[in-house]
Amino acid sequence: MLTLDYHALLPELIVAGTVLVTLVVDIVTRRKHLVAIIGVLGLFAAAVPILTLSFCGSLDFCSSTEASRVMFGGAYVIDGYALVLKGVFIFAGFVALLLSIGYLESDRYYEGEYYFLLVASVLGGMAMASSRDFVSMIVALELVSGPAFMLAGWRKGDARSNEASLKFFITGVIALALTLFGVSLLYGLTGTQQFDQIAVLSETVADVPLFTLAVIFIVLGFGFKVSAVPFHFWTPDTYQGAPPPVTAWLSVGSKGAGFVALLTVCYLALPAATDVWGPLIWIVAALSMTVGNVVALKQTNVMRLLGYSSIAQAGFMLAPFGAVAASGAGDLARPFQATITYFVIYAVMNLGAFGTAIIIGQRVGSYELEDWGGLSKYATGVALSLAVFFMSLAGVPPLAGWFAKFAMFRATIGVGNWWGYSIAIVAAVNAVIAFVYYAKVMKSAFFDDVPEGIDVDVAMSDAIPAPIGLAVGLAVVGVFLFGVLPGLAANVGNFSTDLLGTLGL
Repeated sequence: MLTLDYHALLPELIVAGTVLVTLVVDIVTRRKHLVAIIGVLGLFAAAVPILTLSFCGSLDFCSSTEASRVMFGGAYVIDGYALVLKGVFIFAGFVALLLSIGYLESDRYYEGEYYFLLVASVLGGMAMASSRDFVSMIVALELVSGPAFMLAGWRKGDARSNEASLKFFITGVIALALTLFGVSLLYGLTGTQQFDQIAVLSETVADVPLFTLAVIFIVLGFGFKVSAVPFHFWTPDTYQGAPPPVTAWLSVGSKGAGFVALLTVCYLALPAATDVWGPLIWIVAALSMTVGNVVALKQTNVMRLLGYSSIAQAGFMLAPFGAVAASGAGDLARPFQATITYFVIYAVMNLGAFGTAIIIGQRVGSYELEDWGGLSKYATGVALSLAVFFMSLAGVPPLAGWFAKFAMFRATIGVGNWWGYSIAIVAAVNAVIAFVYYAKVMKSAFFDDVPEGIDVDVAMSDAIPAPIGLAVGLAVVGVFLFGVLPGLAANVGNFSTDLLGTLGL
């Protein structure tokens, strides 16, 4: 008889209910802001059981004190790793909704369907975090991506938005095809879709050429999702063409889904194939950091700059992940913790960067860097928040980005051999390159003159929409909190290493 742990499933149930309610309310009312309010409240409510599950051992009403809750024959698991990532997806969706409310009301966009699709995409990310077989993971991954394809083209009268949606859709379909081809080969070799069973059976087929081919195709498919080089070509065009709040969600939600897939599949299903996917991810990480940062130096559009920055940041996140696997060092805990810690911090500072960019874009009517000149002279507070997020992305203390970089360097150097040292050197060089283009944005905002085409009086008179202000404020608090108290981020990373208990590490 099938038994369900409703407490463990409560976050997903709340968000699924929110999806249905937003759809119904959109149909029966013209007051579309109600749909947004329901979405925000639904995500806020879903965060409550995330907290109760995280601290279940100290709460009297919890029915279980086990670290992991396993359902559906092991295909769906709620553990520390899943809870951390669900919390990130909920936070990212919450911030994206707040950014969207202020943005959509500034023009005649369809609102109800937008909020429905965004919350549905959040639900897919949450399901991804608990998926422990390929069937549930692929379905969850497409639930993240499917709504995002449509959201990227939400500005239907804008050719760039249409191009963004089309490129994102085509690359997404290619990624899915590659992944499914690899999964089908793996299923044919092992006869199962469940990760823990594949991990055991794959040891007997590790020398079969088709097994190597299956691993390569799966990693390549997920490489598209995280927009890592050489699968990054869709990213800058999609980031520039999509509505900015959608871009903010894509930079964390869609990318996060890809990282969840890579981490879960490689560590749980394919530990016997580290000699295949380890060097592959090492190469992808080095290329992503280098190509993303070097090309970002030449960008004049802030959205495209953030797109290439996102590609480079993916490389930084993958660096410890690939170094330890390529080296065969065996100690997966510290690199795993570093990758999760980096992703959590990246989510906060990147969402804040996009939120600030939206505020500036609405004030000056442009995302071109030359039009942001002299921003501090008429919008000092906005310019300061821009400095907070871009300097955090660059890794400047005491902002959160410094600890993300520190965790990454500690993990890569800690590998203790050529694989770790070399990727650490590549990362160090790229950290300097990244600082140059982040500082270029600061130079424009603080030291350049105000362009002649900018009406300062009009720009100063524009009030910041309250939802966008709240979203940016939350991100500012998070950046300073993780930067000044890095132990909080480290604890989050430690909590997520419950996943490694499956491997006995």
